[in-house]
This record gives sequence, structure tokens and C-alpha cells, in this order.
Amino acid sequence: MTAQVIDGKAMGAIIEKGLTDEAKAMEKRGRAPHLVVVIVGDDAASHVYVRNKQRACERIGIKSTRYDLPSTSNPSDLIDLVDNLNKDVGVDGILVQSPLPAGFDEISITEMIDPKKDVDGFHPVNLGRIVTGKVDGLLPCTPSAVIHMLESTGERLAGKKALVVGRSRIVGMPTALLLAQKGVDATVTISHSRSSDLQGLCLDSDIIVAAVGRPGMIKSDWVKSGAIVIDVGINRIETEGGSKLVGDVEKGASDRASWMTPVPGGVGPMTIAMLMRNTIRAAGDEV
Repeated sequence: MTAQVIDGKAMGAIIEKGLTDEAKAMEKRGRAPHLVVVIVGDDAASHVYVRNKQRACERIGIKSTRYDLPSTSNPSDLIDLVDNLNKDVGVDGILVQSPLPAGFDEISITEMIDPKKDVDGFHPVNLGRIVTGKVDGLLPCTPSAVIHMLESTGERLAGKKALVVGRSRIVGMPTALLLAQKGVDATVTISHSRSSDLQGLCLDSDIIVAAVGRPGMIKSDWVKSGAIVIDVGINRIETEGGSKLVGDVEKGASDRASWMTPVPGGVGPMTIAMLMRNTIRAAGDEV
């Protein structure tokens, strides 16, 4: 068996096309949607991610503003900026790029953002809506991407055993909640690096969502034949030929899975598409 590829880049492009039409319609009615991205410090990966988000805005027709704060900034500088952006009626979405430098409280900053402008979907109000079964708001981008990619396979998800490897507040936990929602109806297990018999849990699962940030943590022979594998991990490793990007799941798992996301080109592009969708959704409440 060779897994069919869940092409996040192609899926994201289709979603972006629909969003482009919405953005044009909003501009005709008043103004284009407006996303503000704030980045603090010089983390190289963060700057790459922010550039990719800006390019997506350009493709779709979303106004994009970027604020770069030096790593020597005080947390109060960021707090004041977010407060001003919350008050600015011309701003629809606010994204503070993670990770923040030492000395910044990421959770406190997230909680400061107006929930209606929280296009990352990390505010407790937006996360809490998922717990109550409301999935029509600003959903966390990567978990939302995971669900879209699973549904794109056309496979029946109801009743399937789904294993989420990773328990972060931004990927693992909300992904588990979305998988358990009515309409998806998977039977969900949450595991992590300290779970006992992770291999056994994987082998017993019809769906594996790997989101731990450890290259090759999920071994090829841990994947049950015919399982669907969503590899959220994107890790840069050094090889004799230079550095390369790999996922949390060994590449050889594609010989056992029925469907599998590539790294890169899988969850990453779809996450950006979901961010753009959240921005359009946030703007739709105002424009």
C-alpha cells in the first residue's frame, strides 16, 4: 500500500480562490479586510512564517500591516500596541507571532487581544466556544486545517479511533475537541511524549494526528495498515547534504497509511489558508 497524498498546498489554493472573491466583495462594499501581524525579535523561522502570511494576504486582496518590535522591547511596548490595535476600527484581525522572546507572557498577550479580532483562534473565548459545540467562530488555524484535510479524503470519520499525539493549547487539545464534535464524531484519545505504550496507541488508531515537534517520533511500523496520518510537525534537521524539513512521522509510514500529509506542503499551507479565512470572517462582522 502507498498512501494517497493529502495535498495541503493544492487545497489551500482552492480555499484562497474563494476567499479572494469574498475580499473583493467586501472592498466594493466599503474596504478590504485588514490583518495586522506583530513580530517581536529576530527568530528566523518566525520571519519566514510572517512573510508567507503576508504573501497570502497579497494573493487574496487582504490589507496587511506588519509591526516589527526589537527583541529589546519591553512587554509594555507590545501591550500598548495590542491595546491600540484593539481600539482601531480599521483593523479586523490581530496576530502576534509566536514564539515571543524571554520575559514576555504569551498567554497574557493572547488574552489581551479582542476575541473578535483573534484570527489565531487562541483566545480563551474562542477556544471555549469549541467546548460548547460552537464551531462557527474563529477556530484555531492548524486544528481547523487538520479537520478540513481529514474531510477531504472522503473517508467516514464517525466512530473512527483518532489519536492526537501532542497536548498543546494551540494544536493538540483543540484538534481533539474538533475531532469529537458532532458531525465529525471520532472517538478521540489524547497522548503525548510521556504516554505509556505510544506504539500500541498508534497501532490501535484509524487516524493519527502527530503534533509534538519531534522529528520522526512516530515510527513507520507504529502506523496501522490503512490509517490516515496527519503530520503537523515541521522540523529542520541537518544531513550530509545540508538541512531539510521533516515531520513528526517517519516518511516510510506512507507505505502503511491509506492517506498521509506531506512535509512540507501539507498542514502548513492549509494553516495559512485557515488564517486567511478567519480574517475574512472577522472582517465580515464589521464591513
